[in-house]
Amino acid sequence: MTTSEKVAYLKGLAEGMGLTDADTKEAKVLNAIIDVLNDMALDMEDLGEELTEIGEQVDEIDEDLADVEDLLYEDDDEDEDFDFADDLFEVTCPHCNADFEVDEEDLLADDGIDCPICGEKLTFDIEECDGDCSCCDEDCDNKE
Repeated sequence: MTTSEKVAYLKGLAEGMGLTDADTKEAKVLNAIIDVLNDMALDMEDLGEELTEIGEQVDEIDEDLADVEDLLYEDDDEDEDFDFADDLFEVTCPHCNADFEVDEEDLLADDGIDCPICGEKLTFDIEECDGDCSCCDEDCDNKE
């Protein structure tokens, strides 16, 4: 039973008791209380409807904001999924013939790296590609 229905029930009880037509002080006070309760019940219904409408608008705004965040942070999501294995180079130790992977930073280090298997110091003489890849049969990205 809603608040409005409860107020209507009270109003019906008051009418059944003959209080709506009574001219006593008590009847006037009870009728005034019932009128205030009725106004409050109607106001509460209006507020409930407005709250429902505002909730729907907030949901729409939240969905729009999620779309904007997806657009703005799209690059960040790609960074999180970035596979760092692409930056690794396979190296074969000339001393123990062990194969292992080295990242670019270690590969370019001036003091070289230690083989993780035999511990021998390995240094690399890396030249930048000038587009003439006669050293290999692969296509070079730097070829003009």
